[in-house]
Amino acid sequence: MTIAYWCVLIALFLPYLSTVAAKGVSGGFSPKHNHDPRAFLATLSGVGRRANNAQLNAFEVIPAFSAAVIIAHLAGGAAQSTLDMLAIAFVVSRLLYLVCYLADWASLRSLVWFVGMGLIVSLFVVAA
Repeated sequence: MTIAYWCVLIALFLPYLSTVAAKGVSGGFSPKHNHDPRAFLATLSGVGRRANNAQLNAFEVIPAFSAAVIIAHLAGGAAQSTLDMLAIAFVVSRLLYLVCYLADWASLRSLVWFVGMGLIVSLFVVAA
């Protein structure tokens, strides 16, 4: 399995890092909140709410990243090392995105989001 494919697996689990952050900063690990975690997460504010928003955004971007990696592999137009580096850069951008979201650095967060989307587009372009 290629590094880029491993990055897809990592990306699939990144939203749960945000979940841990959301619940951790707001005491959401109690059994009481586990009966209806979505309702609990909807009541959060501050860092907890931003962490939940980061989680939702991570779930939204996973299909695009996964498709880009798979299509880039199938197209075969780029060196494997290029695909691997782009995929690693995407995972790093998602980690930076989470940090920016938690820190409430809105402008930097948006810039990092655009970088991540650019990396997804790059996977398609280099494979063409």
